[in-house]
Amino acid sequence: MDNFNTRLQMMFVQMIPFLMAIVFHEVAHAYIARRFGDDTAKNMGRLTLNPIPHIDPIGTLLFPMVNMLTGMSLLFGWAKPVPINYNSLKPYRKGLFLVAFAGPMANVLLALACSLLFVALSIFVPQTFYFYEPLRNMSYVGISINFALCVFNLLPLPPLDGSRMVESFLSTEATKNFEKIGSYSFIILLLLLWSGGLNVLSVPIGYLTNISIALWLKVFSGFLH
Repeated sequence: MDNFNTRLQMMFVQMIPFLMAIVFHEVAHAYIARRFGDDTAKNMGRLTLNPIPHIDPIGTLLFPMVNMLTGMSLLFGWAKPVPINYNSLKPYRKGLFLVAFAGPMANVLLALACSLLFVALSIFVPQTFYFYEPLRNMSYVGISINFALCVFNLLPLPPLDGSRMVESFLSTEATKNFEKIGSYSFIILLLLLWSGGLNVLSVPIGYLTNISIALWLKVFSGFLH
């Protein structure tokens, strides 16, 4: 029972940075798509940091909560993809690549912001501060979740962002053949998830998390001296 209560508390600590990560990811797609001529997401009310329009009941709530409560090592979840009319992107190939790249890049920037907060709290805020522990835990979770979303979405498996980036270099015929893999993507991802195959991603995620913290520690160390 105590173990379950601990996981329940951890779920609340994880849920806020998780929601921030997926919302920033989707809004970044929508923002860059608009810059390249597609207003579909904006017109449908998805160019917003309000999390409600981005919530998918299964991907945003059910899957992450099950992951958190069962103590799985890799958080798995998603938001509703922002609607994008790729035919409206001009120039098409550059727009396709940058719209896809924008999501993972937004997560990298958010991870760096979370690592800055984590280091700043660790150095400047006394541990007696009432919200010290939850804020510190939340910021640390924010680092790993954002790097996890970045690394995961860069996998070249339709419809993940990595596949869109690959498609930006392919011919029309090659793209059609490549997209056929998408019919099996969800099954492949579930098999990798439940078999532990996705755990290999924890290596780059952990490395990036440690590097980002070390970066800000070095910055603050130079500043304090």
